[in-house]
Amino acid sequence: MAKVLYSVTMSVDGFITGPDGDMQWMRPYLGPNPEVDELIPRIGSILVGRRSHDGDDPFKGESGEGQAFGGGWSGPLYVVTHRPPADAEPDVTYVDDFTKALAQAKEAAGDKYVNVIGANIAKQCIEAGELDEVLLLFAPTMLGDGTRLFDYPGGHTVRLERKSVTETAMATSMWFTVV
Repeated sequence: MAKVLYSVTMSVDGFITGPDGDMQWMRPYLGPNPEVDELIPRIGSILVGRRSHDGDDPFKGESGEGQAFGGGWSGPLYVVTHRPPADAEPDVTYVDDFTKALAQAKEAAGDKYVNVIGANIAKQCIEAGELDEVLLLFAPTMLGDGTRLFDYPGGHTVRLERKSVTETAMATSMWFTVV
């Protein structure tokens, strides 16, 4: 059965995008990462919010622009949105209901991961009790503003148990199980 994984690159001050959804900040930190390389073939589907799907691409101007993991992964992608586009993209399914989208993504993933992209979708997975693991790639930079990894007005504790820590020249990865 599929596990739901939120994998994300984050600044050390807790932001996954810069101001106005800027993703270009992470370009210097997208270098080789053995942990990500090992993860990619274990992803069976991707669940993403519309803003993240349509937003800024850290691979802008490169051959992998517009593709998951800069072209390193291909497969079924589920976009949660109330505004599906008139022209659908190949291998992209637009779903107007989070619960339905998650169920479809899990079915498509089989015994692999559903990789979650986007803070809002990750928050919905947490609220539904469906998030199994978190992989944080800490980039050695501070942004000061942007989209937080997890933002819950009034607070909401999500306990995590560390599975592993991996250091590369570009970032430090921490893999957690949601308790």
